[in-house]
Amino acid sequence: MHYRRLRDLREDHDMTQDQLVAALGLNKTTYTNYEQGKREIPFALVIRLAQFYNVSIDYIAELSNTPAPLAGHNIYQTT
Repeated sequence: MHYRRLRDLREDHDMTQDQLVAALGLNKTTYTNYEQGKREIPFALVIRLAQFYNVSIDYIAELSNTPAPLAGHNIYQTT
């Protein structure tokens, strides 16, 4: 499955792949394969990305067109 929203969310947050993988501690090649649909993204990473971007998992999976921020605290947000 190709997750178009992965790239869209990253670009909407003005991040490069290098910046994102550094922030999340991921391997760039692996993450690039997720964005390009060459590898299935693990559910645990979908959860982390939803928390990072403060959107619903449904939005990332393109089951919803509304980002619907997550209730509660964004663990990656620095305030």
